[in-house]
Amino acid sequence: MAAELELLERLLGLPAGNKYGLQGERKVPVLQTNNGPGLTGLMTIAAHLVRQAKKDQLLGSTAEEKAVVQQWLEYRVTRVNGGSSKEDTRIILKDLNMHLEDKVYLAGNIFTLADILMYYGLHHIMVELTVQEKEKYLNVSRWFNHIQHYPGVRQHLSNVVFIKNRLYTNAH
Repeated sequence: MAAELELLERLLGLPAGNKYGLQGERKVPVLQTNNGPGLTGLMTIAAHLVRQAKKDQLLGSTAEEKAVVQQWLEYRVTRVNGGSSKEDTRIILKDLNMHLEDKVYLAGNIFTLADILMYYGLHHIMVELTVQEKEKYLNVSRWFNHIQHYPGVRQHLSNVVFIKNRLYTNAH
């Protein structure tokens, strides 16, 4: 997760140099600050970085958007980080697929921190999906492909390929 925070720093245009550590069995990220106690937890540190970069719009503009962003950040930490079995992954993809059915981004029509951190959290899962699995979760695939092409998000992470045109071998 420290690597995700470093990716977020770069995306936000913040200077590198923050010191991240991991705490406890669940390897919760910790940001060592110069003044006072460190900040603990992915959501807390990520929101701090967004505010530091003066890009508060990534946290949502309206009260409702802010709540939805917070909700998906919590989902990211509790479900995506916690989920390790095939069944957990299937449930996560199913939940997201239903949510994204009529939305461009997790918070509706605006790109937020929730999209960025969910993308980073799901990248290792999406890389492993078969073409058939990607087609099964079409809304997630559409969203993921959109986010990976958002300027500055993907960085050094591998590009996940989605086949857009179906090829029919029995066509005459």
